[in-house]
Amino acid sequence: MQTAEPTELFDLRMSEEARPLFDRVVRFLEDVVAPMQEEYFRLGEGRADPWTYAPGQLEALDAAKAKAKEAGLWNFFLPDSEVGGLTNLDYAYIAVELGKYPLGSETLNCSAPDTGNMEVLERVGTPEQKAQWLEPLLNGEIRSAYAMTEPDVASSDAKNVRLQAVRDGDEYVLNGEKYYISGAGDPRCKIMIVMCQTNPDAPAHAQQSQILVPMDTPGVDVLGPMRVFGRDDAPHGHMHIRFTDVRVPASNMLLGEGRGFEISQVRLGPGRIHHCMRSIGQGEKALELMIRRGKFREAFGKPILDLGKNMETVSRARIELDACRLMVLKAAKAMDVLGNSEARVYVSAVKAMVPEKVCQIIDQAIQIHGATGVSQWTPLADMYTSQRTLRLADGPDEVHHFVVARHEAGRYAEPAPGRSEALGEGVFAGP
Repeated sequence: MQTAEPTELFDLRMSEEARPLFDRVVRFLEDVVAPMQEEYFRLGEGRADPWTYAPGQLEALDAAKAKAKEAGLWNFFLPDSEVGGLTNLDYAYIAVELGKYPLGSETLNCSAPDTGNMEVLERVGTPEQKAQWLEPLLNGEIRSAYAMTEPDVASSDAKNVRLQAVRDGDEYVLNGEKYYISGAGDPRCKIMIVMCQTNPDAPAHAQQSQILVPMDTPGVDVLGPMRVFGRDDAPHGHMHIRFTDVRVPASNMLLGEGRGFEISQVRLGPGRIHHCMRSIGQGEKALELMIRRGKFREAFGKPILDLGKNMETVSRARIELDACRLMVLKAAKAMDVLGNSEARVYVSAVKAMVPEKVCQIIDQAIQIHGATGVSQWTPLADMYTSQRTLRLADGPDEVHHFVVARHEAGRYAEPAPGRSEALGEGVFAGP
């Protein structure tokens, strides 16, 4: 017997209260963020130390952030919280627009990995942890990182995590390595949430914990950046970090020992869907660039758009983006209606689908641009590497397809009916 989905999941309209906010965000991105990020990137060109900001860069960004905060365009991502964030569904519409601008999310204090870390601290942090770390994050004063992936184990299975955190009196002592720790290269990054193993003898899902580790703690050694398609993404970075006898107060433990998987349900669901929301925005930008290039550049006596199957390419891109958008909206609504844990199959579905399709659309836009498509003259190369990497980040495609398939198979508790039951009595079915 199949279980019907709640009918609320099919109402994907933005709330009336959020519509004026959406319009204000769109105008703010066009009027403030677009010119600011052009200046920001211009100032950063050719700086001597890629792991610092050039004079004027942060000042330009911080001025735009101050305008966003003053306009009330700030911290949209925390539903049902004291902060007053939007529902996941309403935020999905806005996050799509943020995804069209490289600095859109950060300007409105809605950028990863901070959003996921803030959600964890808001949901499970102690008053002291919130005062020390959540408040400056909510104010956009510092940045943060999330340290889970390890170089020597398949970290898509979190039960494999081996970085040890051993209790020693009023402290935990951490030893191990992490890599691809996004944002840990930023000089503004002050705090990490670290996935660690606290009890290797406990049941599999009770061995892991999550603990707060300040970046300046003795024994935290940033070995250098991991390159993504040859790029170091400085100064944000995806860092390789070694923890050697790193001591932090026992009060830095989040929620308690052995509750790392429980915390992951708080963090990873929203984090995954936020990425997919922004991916839709990148796909829309790629489609726009594809069409503009194809319509107004000629080859062999015709606009490029009229050559080969390029018109069909545009059609398929529009169809697939709209399908992805609807899937993301439905997953967001499921989180609002069912809660993060029960909505995980919807989130896995979009995480498996959206980065793959958007990556394909960006690749097609690159092709229509020719050599320029892989150059610094368009954002397409950066967009491509971002989306291709997202097929690995927050769980590879295969993990999410497994979650969806397992759920789908679980809907059928009995074997298929016999021929007569399947076809109905009196139906001739042949020999």
